[in-house]
Amino acid sequence: MKKVLYFAALLLTMTLATSCEKEEVGGTATESMAGQWYVTCDAADANGNVVEGLEDPFGLGRFLIVTANTSSNNPNEILVNDLGNFWEFNVKANCDQSTMTFFTSTSADNNLVAGYENVNVTIAGGKIVKDGGVQNNGSKADYIEFYVKFSDDDFPAAYGYDSYKISGVRYSGLAEND
Repeated sequence: MKKVLYFAALLLTMTLATSCEKEEVGGTATESMAGQWYVTCDAADANGNVVEGLEDPFGLGRFLIVTANTSSNNPNEILVNDLGNFWEFNVKANCDQSTMTFFTSTSADNNLVAGYENVNVTIAGGKIVKDGGVQNNGSKADYIEFYVKFSDDDFPAAYGYDSYKISGVRYSGLAEND
C-alpha cells in the first residue's frame, strides 16, 4: 500500500510540475520605442531652438504622452498620443528602431488628429535616447524629443515660432518622479 501511495504522490507531483510551466509571452514589434513619457512643450524656431520667453507657452507644465505599437504590429510604425493633454492628437508615425527615430509621413490619412477633420499633424526630428534623460530623483531614464506642428494652429505665425518641441523622460512608476 505504501508503494501505491508513494507512486500516486510522485505522479501527482509530476503532473502539477508539468502543468505549472510558464508560457513565453512575446512582445510587440515596437516595444523598444513604446512607453509612457512625462514631457514638456516649448515653442521652437525653425532650427529647433526653444524661443526665449515662449517656454511652456500654454502653461501646461509636465504632462503624460504615450508611444505605442499599432494594431497591425508593424515594426516600422508607432502611435504617438498626447492623451488629450495638449492638442488631443493620436497619430501614426514612421519609425526606425535601429536609430530610435520617428516622424509622420506626408500622407493625410496617417496623420489626422483623432476626433478632428482636416487637421494634419506633422512630427519631425523624433528620437528616443536610451538613458539620455534624468528623473526628478536623479536616476537615469530614457529621453524622448520631437517637434510637432498642427495645420489648424495660428499661434506660430502670430508669435514668431515654427513648431512645438516636446521633450521629456520615460515614466518610471515611482511617485518621487511624478
